[in-house]
Order: sequence, then C-alpha cells, then structure tokens
Amino acid sequence: MSISEWPESERPRERLLRNGPQSLADAELLAICLRTGIRGRSAVELARELLARFGSIRALFCAATQDVRATPGMGAAKCAQVLAALELARRSLREELETRGVLNSPREVRDYLGLVLARTDREVFVALMLDAQHRVLASEELFHGTLTQTSVYPREVVKAALRRNAAAVIFAHNHPSGVTEPSHADELLTRSLKSALALVDVQVLDHFIVAGGRILSFAERGLL
Repeated sequence: MSISEWPESERPRERLLRNGPQSLADAELLAICLRTGIRGRSAVELARELLARFGSIRALFCAATQDVRATPGMGAAKCAQVLAALELARRSLREELETRGVLNSPREVRDYLGLVLARTDREVFVALMLDAQHRVLASEELFHGTLTQTSVYPREVVKAALRRNAAAVIFAHNHPSGVTEPSHADELLTRSLKSALALVDVQVLDHFIVAGGRILSFAERGLL
C-alpha cells in the first residue's frame, strides 16, 4: 500500500508538519527524503530496508555511493536525494562551528568530520583552521594518499595555518580499512606537526581518525 493510501494521521509528512520532525522515526524521516517508494514497497518500507542493510543513519551516510545504488529500488534520483540530505547536514554543522566554536560544539565537530571523511575511499588528511575563539576559519584537505611522516609535510601545514591566520587547528584523517586505532606513523606525525606549529604559536587541539561510522580522538586517548 502506498503512503497516499494511509490514513492522513499516519502519513510521515503530515505528522512532521503537525508534530515536528522529532516525532518521526529514522525510517520515516528518510522516507520523506526519498519522496516515493517503488512498485510493491512504500517509501517507508524502502527506508527501513536501507537502514537494515547499512545498520544506521550514520552508516548509510558513510556508505559508498555504489553501495547505496546497489540497494534494490535505489536509482540515481533517490541516491541523489540521500546525498543532498547528507550535504545539507554537513553544511549545517559547518555553519554551527563557524558561529559557536568547536569547544562549544564537540559533538558537532565529530559529526562534521565524520560526514566530511567517512565516504572517502582513499586516505585524506584535513585540517580545521580555527581563530582565537576556536571558530572555524576554513576546512582544508591538505594531503591524500598513504599518510606517513614523509607524505604530510609539517612545513606545508604551517604555511596553511599562517595563510589562514589560524590560532589553533584540529587535524583529521580517515582509515578506509575501517580500523580506528592509530598507527605508530600516525602518532609520530601528530607529534611532528604539534612541534612544528608550536614554533609559530599555533595550538593543536586534537587529531581525529575517522573509520566508517567510528571516530577516535587523540586528545581523549592522551596522545597529544
């Protein structure tokens, strides 16, 4: 049965407008993004299948585009609708960090970095450049490939921080393997960057590793 045949009081869109988005389950919110179902399955049923396939909203947003497209019923249009919702979430979090600052929004920092890095199938190193109030000045992808102390150049990181007139930075990189544990090279690199930036009075607040839907903080591990 299509959603249009449901009683109006049970339709997700009408309930959202009447009671607010917080009243809807994840599958119902996702169904509104999908807009329509497919033959034999409503949008809510398709949304439930997506969540069952990937395990959670975060895991769905982190999944590769080809994996989302491989779900029966997820054509180009529906996949584009999900990606658009993801990009809106990313931009909203970015605006939050630009206005409130990262120290006032620790969860938003994690969510933002997760959305930025989780879908990448290669290793990428990014830096959040922060002002003296720890608001985001810029988010820059500085290096990509296999990250080692020799492929991420402290000199280039220092130049990028000075170019943005940053007072502090947060680093993040992803592990496409899905393993969050930092390697010995990750720890050496972090110490090298922290020492180089200290010479120009730029503070390193944290270094995150993003692996699928999981995020590890160097600061919380006592590795800074």
